[in-house]
Amino acid sequence: MGTSNAYGGAGGGTPLIPSWLDGEGSNGGDSSTPADGQPDPGKDDGAAPAVPPAPQGRPAIPPPGAHDRFTSARGNFTRFAGSGGSDRRSLGRAVSQYVSKSSGGSHQAARRMGASRGAAAGLVGFLNNASTNGVREALRSLNLESLAGRPIEEVFAGLADYICPDGGSIDEGIARDAFVETIADLAEAGITDIDGLTPDQIQTVFELYATHAIEARICNDIGTKLITMPSDPRTAARVEGQLRDFIQRGVSDALNSANVNIQSLAPEAVMGFVTDVYQSAFEILQTMGEGEAAK
Repeated sequence: MGTSNAYGGAGGGTPLIPSWLDGEGSNGGDSSTPADGQPDPGKDDGAAPAVPPAPQGRPAIPPPGAHDRFTSARGNFTRFAGSGGSDRRSLGRAVSQYVSKSSGGSHQAARRMGASRGAAAGLVGFLNNASTNGVREALRSLNLESLAGRPIEEVFAGLADYICPDGGSIDEGIARDAFVETIADLAEAGITDIDGLTPDQIQTVFELYATHAIEARICNDIGTKLITMPSDPRTAARVEGQLRDFIQRGVSDALNSANVNIQSLAPEAVMGFVTDVYQSAFEILQTMGEGEAAK
């Protein structure tokens, strides 16, 4: 989990959706990272902060979320990690509670993806352009023609600054780390020739990216205990694999339910498609989680 680090997770009193994430495709910061770049020191047992009035000409600051909205999801995620991946009920509870309570539902959860939605849309847009007009032309449009003819991993690495610019916020870090993880998965997914991408392969790339982005979002919000637990690398890998497989099932089901040929999407329709898939994936993950918890 590339984004697991010393960050302590979002504070419960931070807004469900920060105002700078309202724009589609925004690369705005994370709701738990204030202007000074330091993580929110607020704890789940603290009182919700007062909401200051919005400066004239600026959007109103969203109201804070419930101070304990992460508590149950974090507790269940910790139990799942502590079990070495065997406690599927706790995994189900953690994911379903993350969507329903911590995020305020699938619609809000999708909007919280922020920069990851923009990055996914940029990635799909580039791949569609490459499949329609050729890779060289798609790269030329980004002043990256020197990458033409290079291995697909090198092309994707060169695209990173365009798809997900490196920024200082947690939200931007999640988008970029998910992109790096996606590059590492290309060969295993059998995607080796960027000049001959099929619609199914474009969908696979998007599925991989969305899976990594949602995983990173969840881990940064409620999975912070994975920093130190479990200590055995094989057990930690099993926990990570269980979570990733769970999320990928949800994303795959969402894409199949959409029944859209991604390659045929008009450029102006890509962002709406990406947002809809994220929302559908969170709906499915909540349902899947409730099913696991009930077993």
